[in-house]
Amino acid sequence: MKKTIEEIDFDKGDGLVPVIVQDVNSREILTLAYANKESLALTQKTGNSWFWSRSRNRLWMKGEESGNTQKVKEILVDCDSDAIIYLVEPAGPACHTGDRVCFHNSL
Repeated sequence: MKKTIEEIDFDKGDGLVPVIVQDVNSREILTLAYANKESLALTQKTGNSWFWSRSRNRLWMKGEESGNTQKVKEILVDCDSDAIIYLVEPAGPACHTGDRVCFHNSL
């Protein structure tokens, strides 16, 4: 079923929804970030991964500083319309540490 931005439930997360970023080819989970309505609209419009930075309190495009961009191939929405997956083709590592994925530590 095709959803619209207006159907996304941003209210549960104070205007944000979690975004799982996954490699479109390997299906490896690269990172988890957050989107607001504006960043999701920018992602749809530009085809690049846009998010809301909770620490910097601003919009950011993945790779705007590092050059490690993510080309969004598909956006999936969960059954409750309160979480999203970006299926991407990454151009470089996802993690700011330089690792391919952000989930490289064990507990």
